[in-house]
Amino acid sequence: MDITIKALYDLSHTLAKDYLEGFMYPWEALSGISDMILAIGRTLSMEEFYHPVDENGLLREDIWIAKDATVFKSAYLGGPCIIGHETEVRHCAF
Repeated sequence: MDITIKALYDLSHTLAKDYLEGFMYPWEALSGISDMILAIGRTLSMEEFYHPVDENGLLREDIWIAKDATVFKSAYLGGPCIIGHETEVRHCAF
């Protein structure tokens, strides 16, 4: 069984393509994934994405949500993360 990144994933569908191509196996990418998400997030258009506000009214600048995505209020989003176009994050998702 081939468990390399190239065998498991079609990287043409991810903003992380350039990052992931630097590794052979998925677990090798984990240590730098937060920094990668933050770097990609900074390049996203604020015309297409927004930062949510947390329960204390603070802007979550480490979370980007596409304006055409649906995120239910009971879902938990821990940063850093990017919720892409046409994504649906359902009730009680983590």
